[in-house]
Amino acid sequence: MNQTTRIVLAEGIGTAILVIGGPGTAIFATGTFNQGLSVGILGVALAFGLSLMTMAYLIGRISGCHINPAVTLGMVMTKKLEPAKAAPYWIAQVVGGIVGAGLLALILSGTNGYLDLAQNAGFASNGYGAHSPAGFDLMSVAIIEIVVTAVFVLIVLGTTDESGVPKGFGPIAAGFGLALVHMVSIPVSNTSVGQTRTQRSQVTHRSAETTSIMVRSVHDAAGR
Repeated sequence: MNQTTRIVLAEGIGTAILVIGGPGTAIFATGTFNQGLSVGILGVALAFGLSLMTMAYLIGRISGCHINPAVTLGMVMTKKLEPAKAAPYWIAQVVGGIVGAGLLALILSGTNGYLDLAQNAGFASNGYGAHSPAGFDLMSVAIIEIVVTAVFVLIVLGTTDESGVPKGFGPIAAGFGLALVHMVSIPVSNTSVGQTRTQRSQVTHRSAETTSIMVRSVHDAAGR
């Protein structure tokens, strides 16, 4: 297996796990299924951070564990990654996000009514106005997203420089950095920190619609 293939597989798996760990926590563990059981903003933020940290230890030696198009772009801009090598990262991140989102939709289809409930709630999607938890407008959401994305990318770029960070501690800083920016921005925009995050939520929404139709068709057929 050549290095490019290993990078694509690593980034795809890492992104899928980030989707399952982050948005998955937002969907399953914030009171939708049990009003008395919610991890809250802190829990969701830590879920994203822990997902990134564990993936960094798992696939960091293979691909660097970008699992975010903004990080890959930052690596290219700082000449830590050749521009010609960026495309496999971005493709793997998009595909991995789709796979993770599809798995969440499939899991949701296993409970009566909750697929529709999560679908109507937007599948932990982010945005402004009606899609902002507190109703922030486009300008506020744009500002917070630009700031937190820049901060997160800077943290990753800094922690991948082994001359300034003790060996083995980079993933910890990156994980807590991602958790930090989520704590700040979830109330404003539900946090994107990279365009793929937004696309994943939309894919989950569409996957849920397809899965719902498929499940209902199977149930109808079985009842005949």
